[in-house]
Amino acid sequence: MSIAAKKTPTNVSVRADLVRRARALQINLSELLERSLEGAIREREREAWIADNEEAIDDYNARVEKRGVFGDAWRRF
Repeated sequence: MSIAAKKTPTNVSVRADLVRRARALQINLSELLERSLEGAIREREREAWIADNEEAIDDYNARVEKRGVFGDAWRRF
């Protein structure tokens, strides 16, 4: 994580066998949780953005299908 953010203590329940194995492998649980949580948040925010903008995206795609995109007449590929 590149953002230096204030951390807050949080209680999380994890299976004891997983904690034991993670410690044996020197896996930093806090770091792993933060990375995984960032990924899950990013995916949910992406899904929400797509849902919020679905109508505009559909309208744009229909317009492109009907009229093409700006510059089509000058493209060389």
